[in-house]
Amino acid sequence: MSRTRSIAEHWSLSIAHHKRSWQEAVREAREARRFWKDNKARLKGEWKAARKAGEVPEDSGPPPSGFALLPWLLMGLGSLSNIFQGRTPHAWGGVLGLLAFNSLYVYVVFNAFDKKRRAARATRTALGLMGLVTTALGLGYGGNWLLFFPLLGLAAGSILRGPWLGKAGLSLAVFSGLVAGFREGWDGVNIAYATFLSTMVTAAILSLSEAVRELRAAREELARRAVEEERMRFSRDLHDLLGHTLSVIVVKSEAARRLAPRNLDAALAQVGDIESVGRQALTEIREAVTGYREGSLSTELDRARSALTAAGIEPVVRRSGPPLTPQTEALLGWVVREAVTNAVRHSGAGRCEIAVTGGAERVRLTVADNGTGAPDPAAPARTPGIGGTGLKGLTERLAAAGGSLHTGPSPRGGFTVTAELPASTEELTAAALATALPGGTDLGTRPAGC
Repeated sequence: MSRTRSIAEHWSLSIAHHKRSWQEAVREAREARRFWKDNKARLKGEWKAARKAGEVPEDSGPPPSGFALLPWLLMGLGSLSNIFQGRTPHAWGGVLGLLAFNSLYVYVVFNAFDKKRRAARATRTALGLMGLVTTALGLGYGGNWLLFFPLLGLAAGSILRGPWLGKAGLSLAVFSGLVAGFREGWDGVNIAYATFLSTMVTAAILSLSEAVRELRAAREELARRAVEEERMRFSRDLHDLLGHTLSVIVVKSEAARRLAPRNLDAALAQVGDIESVGRQALTEIREAVTGYREGSLSTELDRARSALTAAGIEPVVRRSGPPLTPQTEALLGWVVREAVTNAVRHSGAGRCEIAVTGGAERVRLTVADNGTGAPDPAAPARTPGIGGTGLKGLTERLAAAGGSLHTGPSPRGGFTVTAELPASTEELTAAALATALPGGTDLGTRPAGC
């Protein structure tokens, strides 16, 4: 009796233990399921937020291929069944025809997703052979073998594009209807309709898919170019601003150091100019970061006088003619800024003349000095008649705006930079505005003089 009781207690304890284990397992499974659902919802929300912010590229999936059109070969199972059931006379002819059709179909549809192979003569020849095989099988056997005509239309739709598609699809449908009508009577209308539908729908779907992918690729390329252009604009702006500003600060600092022992007031004036230049540079850098900086010719001429005077170069500034458009002033302001910066750095001149002459159609800016600045032997090779890489860049800018830039030694000695631009806003092209207003290009190493 006691043995039976101990066995019952053992079984009850075992059952209770298993019950607790099962309950614990069920609880853990429920917790895991709840965690999985919460994690899935969180990840889904983060993914949507990232895609909305444009941080996640759209996944277009793998490019389409002929595998997408292979399942339609299952339409030929009826013909294969007839061969196995002995309903097809001259079975070996049917087997060879089925093998030839399937091989040509696979070849054609896999070439259909590549533009060059799709337009190749071999692909068009294979499509023509498919038509001959389909016609022979349809006339010879009829019945399920006529379903190869819609498959032929599908292959033709994947290959044929453009204005001839409609005529080709209609002609193929009529021909398939005549062949099917010869074998099956009025049931040929269904074959004709199925052939026309498969041709046109396949061509429409594949054309739309190809257009979507091309548009997506174009959008990605435009985004990549926009990023590259913005990086180039930003780097040019900072390079030009810092190069010009630091040159002025260095020149004025040297002037203050020379004046300090004998004229403290003049030295303090130079120090005040240094502070003003630094503050202005900070403002311009902030504007360059946001891309809203526009050049002012009057401002650049005032800065040119100050920089030339501090460097011991006598400035002579003359300006005549009607007011200029903001776009023209911006371009000429960059020429003044960079030409004067190079004069201060390299010319060794005692005098620099800046002349702005405006007319009804053209505006001319001339910056000429009497220096003897020699080219830097460590500088890279330059294009004859253009000068350094910066001068070449400015030449391209002004040419895009309908203007020109000429540089070279002056007949009286020194170096001369001459820029010409249209006076009217209509003649300034959009390309010039896009490149000139947001940023500038450093003149680089100067061949001689200004």
